[in-house]
Amino acid sequence: MNTLPEIANRLASLCNGLKFVEAYTELYADDAVSIDPQNKNEPIIGLHNLIEREKQFLANVEIIDIKVSDAIFAGSYFSLIFSMHFTIKGQGEKRVEEVCVYKVENGKIVSQQFFIG
Repeated sequence: MNTLPEIANRLASLCNGLKFVEAYTELYADDAVSIDPQNKNEPIIGLHNLIEREKQFLANVEIIDIKVSDAIFAGSYFSLIFSMHFTIKGQGEKRVEEVCVYKVENGKIVSQQFFIG
C-alpha cells in the first residue's frame, strides 16, 4: 500500500476505528512532522514524538463519536475532515471539527497539519 488513495483510505479507516496509534505506526515516516494549533503550531518532529503525543491525548479523553470524511487529493497531498465528539477528563464534553492536510512521500505520510474550526 503506497498510493495516495490507499494511504488516505487506510488512515480514514483506522481513525474511524479509533486505531490512532496503529495509524501512526503503519502509515507515517520516521521523521514525520505535525503542526497542530493545540500545540501552538509548534512543529512536533519524529514518529516517536507523534505517537507519544497521541497516547497522552488518548489517556485524557473518552471518544464518544468520530467521523472522517472521504479524502480529496492534490499532487502529493490529501485532506480529510475529522468531526470528533469526546469527553476530556475533568472538563466535560467537547466537539471539534478540523481539516487535516497530509503530505506523502515514498509511500509514507511525512507531514500533517490541522486546522480547527
